[in-house]
Amino acid sequence: MGERKGVNKYYPPDFDPAKHGSLNKYHHSHPLRERARKLSQGILVIRFEMPYNIWCDGCKNHIGMGVRYNAEKKKVGTYYTTPIYRFRMKCHLCVNYIEMQTDPAGCDYVIVSGARRKEERWDMRDNEQVLPTEREDKAKLETDAMYRLEHGVADRAALQRAVPTLASLQEAQSAWKDDFALNSMLRRRFREEKKTLREEEEEAAALQAKAGLSIPLVREAEEDRRLAALLKYHSLDSYEDKQKMKRTEISSRSWFPPAPAPSGKAGDALRKLGLGGRAPPGRAAPGTSAASACLGIVRRRSRDGPEGPAEPVAPEQAETAPGGLGEPSGAPEAGAAPRDGSPASPGPAPTASGHNTSLVADYSDSSSDSEST
Repeated sequence: MGERKGVNKYYPPDFDPAKHGSLNKYHHSHPLRERARKLSQGILVIRFEMPYNIWCDGCKNHIGMGVRYNAEKKKVGTYYTTPIYRFRMKCHLCVNYIEMQTDPAGCDYVIVSGARRKEERWDMRDNEQVLPTEREDKAKLETDAMYRLEHGVADRAALQRAVPTLASLQEAQSAWKDDFALNSMLRRRFREEKKTLREEEEEAAALQAKAGLSIPLVREAEEDRRLAALLKYHSLDSYEDKQKMKRTEISSRSWFPPAPAPSGKAGDALRKLGLGGRAPPGRAAPGTSAASACLGIVRRRSRDGPEGPAEPVAPEQAETAPGGLGEPSGAPEAGAAPRDGSPASPGPAPTASGHNTSLVADYSDSSSDSEST
């Protein structure tokens, strides 16, 4: 920018260097242009940067350190030979004006009006920082030999007290100088953490597959472990005891399913005859009625008779029929199986009127049941 400004100057024909001296005098302008518009009042417009955080009194907004403004700079006094300057600027968030000035005695800026400082200062003595030497102390050190001797003794005592702290700080700093060792230690730690995370993921995946879960599992905590240690789940019988009890139950179980005893008069008759364990009426042989099946009476076809469907016999006819229940038990019907299981004696087969069939009381099941019991 400076080069272009230097080479791009236009000198009009009536310009006289002996009379005008420079182009600024020829144009009756200042080299700083608009920045020097109030130079007659001793005010120069400069670019001012906020030295610390403040709060604007007009809009109550926070203005951070480093915000820049076009400020009017003016000399208002001196501190010894150091000038004191005041800066006046307008807030960028409102119409309020902020005024600040330098403080050479405290090496700081002081707010005159329009804002208040955000207090972030501290005492250097309380913070154990190195304090700068005051002006009076400097003068005494240059002129008073005894004061200079006492000051040197106090400084050496302070140094002796600070030696252990300084040594520990130097040792701590020296540990961070070896970049290769630090990098190796960091990578080793990362590898261990990665291995731990991989093992935890494998355990969680195995547990999810075993329990059939599709939800993500969280990491175990020490509180969860303590709570789980207080609870104990156990079975009353072990696996071996359960297997032994099951085998005992199976070996003692009957091979045949228990048949329900019929109710009513037929059931009473069967209980008297000892036939309570026979099959239920639903399983009666074809061609017999339910009552005859309950009483153990079956109708057998004659060997020489014509084949045809068997006719059911009423219980009253079965009782009055030859060889039925009405006859004494000592004279069994011919062709009927006796109770003791001995072979039946041969005899003529009786015939019923109108049918080539015979009624026989079948006690084979009852005898087999009594023998098994």
